[in-house]
Amino acid sequence: MSGLFLIIYLAIIVLLFASLWIVYAKAGQPGWSALIPIYNIWVLLKIVGRPGWWLILYIVPIVNIVIAFIVGIDLAHSFGKSTGFGVGLVLLWFIFYPILAWGDATYQGSPASGMSPAPVSTGGYSVPAVPPPPPTAQN
Repeated sequence: MSGLFLIIYLAIIVLLFASLWIVYAKAGQPGWSALIPIYNIWVLLKIVGRPGWWLILYIVPIVNIVIAFIVGIDLAHSFGKSTGFGVGLVLLWFIFYPILAWGDATYQGSPASGMSPAPVSTGGYSVPAVPPPPPTAQN
C-alpha cells in the first residue's frame, strides 16, 4: 500500500509544480522560479504586489498563516477571481491552483501594488470592484 501512496503523493507534487509554473508564467514571471524554495515565495510576493520583506513573516508562527491567506486572496484578485477563490488557494491548493493555471484566468495586475482593482468574477457575472460614481444633478 505504501507504493501506491508514494505514487499518488508524487503525482500531486508534480501537479502542484506544473500549476505553479503556469501561474507564474501567466503573471509574466519565469516559470522555473516556482521550483526554487524560498525564491518562489519572493516571486509570488512580487506577483501580488507585496514587499519582499514579507518573506520573513512566513517564518513567524501563526503570522505565517495570516500572511498565507492575505497572499492567496491577493493572488486570486490579481487574476480576477473572488476572495473565496483566494481562500481556496490556501486551504485546497491541490484543486484551486490547477484551476487557476489551466482555466481562462488572466493576470490583471496586483491590486496590492496600488493599481486600480480588477473586476471580480462572481458565478459567471462580472461585477466591478468599485461602483461608478452617482450622477450629479445639473440646474
